[in-house]
Amino acid sequence: MPRIQIELPVNFAFSTEIPLYLSHMNYAGHLDNAALLSVVSEARARFFQSLGYSELDVEGLGIVIADAALQYKSEAFHGEVMIVLMTTSDFSSKGCDLLWCMREKVSQREVARGKTGIVFFDYAARKVAAVPDHFRARAECFPIAPR
Repeated sequence: MPRIQIELPVNFAFSTEIPLYLSHMNYAGHLDNAALLSVVSEARARFFQSLGYSELDVEGLGIVIADAALQYKSEAFHGEVMIVLMTTSDFSSKGCDLLWCMREKVSQREVARGKTGIVFFDYAARKVAAVPDHFRARAECFPIAPR
């Protein structure tokens, strides 16, 4: 079975630091796969906050996760601080991808990378909605050049 390959941009719009806690570790003593997604979820919430939104209120709409893919690059351990980089890409009429990369702060070793597909959702109407123009304009204002 072919492995997932995720290409990352050279530049990211957003960066945040997240320390790894004991609760993020699995029985083998390294970052648990479910906890990795939890760390990325925290970074995503911070990304939206940096744009003045929450995941439940982006110009009156919420977001839902449509899909996610990730690649592990190395182990991560309790006490390490992760730098999570994030940016938008591949906008469609209803959503976009969030590309992310996680690195250990001191060594800069890449721990994981991925992409999360989001769609905008009108919770009052219980249906998918169009990408808010103002969000798109703000989120696309960071030019990225593929590697």
